[in-house]
Amino acid sequence: MSLHHAILGILSVMPMTGYELKTQAFDQSVAHFWQADQSQIYRTLGKMEEDGWLTYELEVQDGRPNRKVYHLTDAGRAELARWLRTPQPLPVNREAFLIQLFFGASLTNEELLELVAGQRTGHAARLAGYEQIPIPPLEDPSLDRMRTLWRLTLDLGIAIEHARLAWLDQCAAVIANLPEADEQESRP
Repeated sequence: MSLHHAILGILSVMPMTGYELKTQAFDQSVAHFWQADQSQIYRTLGKMEEDGWLTYELEVQDGRPNRKVYHLTDAGRAELARWLRTPQPLPVNREAFLIQLFFGASLTNEELLELVAGQRTGHAARLAGYEQIPIPPLEDPSLDRMRTLWRLTLDLGIAIEHARLAWLDQCAAVIANLPEADEQESRP
């Protein structure tokens, strides 16, 4: 997925400024599966405007900087529709912790358990954050089509975090019972 398409999707829901895209859309909704920083968003908005996928309306403000409120163009809606119909490849995982675990035979059990505990703390906090997102469960009859799809993505994030926590608990139990590395194994 490209940042372009995430922005097209967000702007298809409602027009926004670049600042609102970051603080209201990315940080508060899609951040659990797609992150972007403010400078990336502004660079991408400029490119998308050049490509004719969006336009902006300048809102003049007294005593504050003017606001550019971005709107999709017909070309932007067409690009979003094309992309939404395109099958996507499986995601590529790059996790530094898994490299640490994979090559961690030279670490003591205590050091490994500290790494596992740190991951567990982070994933528990992420899960708690997901569980605070105010989208009703799928069974709630008040969910409209869009919020149902939003809930499905949230449910995946919650399921992944539950699975990670269970796996980290398994790691801790296994590592706690591992024999310590001998002197030769512990040398880098």
